[in-house]
Amino acid sequence: MKSIGVFCGANTGANEVYQQAASRLGHLMAQQQVALVYGGGNVGLMGTIADAVLAAGGQAVGVIPQSLVDREVAHMALTELHVVQTMHERKAMMAARSDAFVAMPGGFGTFDEICEIITWNQLGIIRKPVAFLNVNGFYDRLLDMVDHCVAEGFIKADQRDNLIVENDPELLLQKIRNFADLTSDYWVDFKRI
Repeated sequence: MKSIGVFCGANTGANEVYQQAASRLGHLMAQQQVALVYGGGNVGLMGTIADAVLAAGGQAVGVIPQSLVDREVAHMALTELHVVQTMHERKAMMAARSDAFVAMPGGFGTFDEICEIITWNQLGIIRKPVAFLNVNGFYDRLLDMVDHCVAEGFIKADQRDNLIVENDPELLLQKIRNFADLTSDYWVDFKRI
């Protein structure tokens, strides 16, 4: 695994544990030579994880729409910064550049991004690990909703089972690697169909 797309908040959140987890994940990614692919911002948890990756000698690739560059929220010290025109272009480039995806705490933008990736996996457009860094139980209620959708017949149980959930950044990265190893042969066979 060479890169992970991370979706997270443009705010830091009400509890400092979110920033601590972002810093820890960024440090571990750099240590394990896994590049960060993210939304390109210098604010909130986005800025926190990018700064942690860079401080630990890692690679940080940002993808940001011009409208956000114009608002001066672009991180200008990244390894690579790609400026695109639309949010759709941003998500497509992040998907193409990432071997796996992690949702850290965030708001509507984070929910939108991770749900789109889950849907692409469900439709067979991609086959890449999807994980939630469930810091402080942040995603408990969302995962309860997913479980409710399974119980009501709107989401298949195996699709729910494919979501990686972990509150420890180190264990999260290991689970992503394990999932990627288990599914690599499946995806090669699936594409041949």
